[in-house]
Amino acid sequence: MILEIPTRADSRVPKSSGIPWPKLTKGILVKRYKRFLADVRLASGEIVTAHCPNSGSMKGCCEPGRPVYLSWSDNPKRRFRFTWELVAMPSSLVCVNTGMANKLVGKSIVTGLVPELSGYRSLRSEVPCGTSRIDIVLEAPERPRCFIEIKSSTMVEDRVARFPDAVTTRGRKHLVELQEQVRVGNRGVIFFLVQRTDAAGFRPADSIDPAYGGELRKACQNGVEIVCYDVRLTVRSIALRGPIPCDL
Repeated sequence: MILEIPTRADSRVPKSSGIPWPKLTKGILVKRYKRFLADVRLASGEIVTAHCPNSGSMKGCCEPGRPVYLSWSDNPKRRFRFTWELVAMPSSLVCVNTGMANKLVGKSIVTGLVPELSGYRSLRSEVPCGTSRIDIVLEAPERPRCFIEIKSSTMVEDRVARFPDAVTTRGRKHLVELQEQVRVGNRGVIFFLVQRTDAAGFRPADSIDPAYGGELRKACQNGVEIVCYDVRLTVRSIALRGPIPCDL
């Protein structure tokens, strides 16, 4: 998909980068299992199975008994009509739908709310890059292309957001691909989106995947840029809030 990025003076620029949630159904998490499934007890007492759009461990935010919020799809081809979108933690709502990170970051770039990634004229998503696909590529005449990989962080410990929450060989591969893009003269950016509101900073989760943390530091030394933002999050919408510090 290719999107044209309007200039700031263009009347087509939306006033907000927020994405509204569809109508959400509240329930209580019974259990998450097989990574992509979750059983949820609704207020009526009925237990439904929802799709869990998160391939990570969801450490710290998938304990049984937590209040959760589900969206509903009327697509008759879907086996599970409910999708798990949010979980209510003691200090913050958390968006567990990792696909939302790409949507929100892409929309925020197009609406000019990420200064680090401004000045481009088009945005392409899911672009082949080496043996991988990169989430976003930004392009403009007479400027190096900008390759962006987006990672969703849902784990917070002592007010510090962490990534990854499980060992990720795929994530390390993306870092290698970004370094190669920098080597040939393009920009490489790793964008960490903290999909909750209670983090004061970000660090790689070395205790979970030290190899990823090591590759992230190597990538930074080799010119890959790190961008880290958090969100404004309610049961009505999710929006980009602002940058938070990253401590390698």
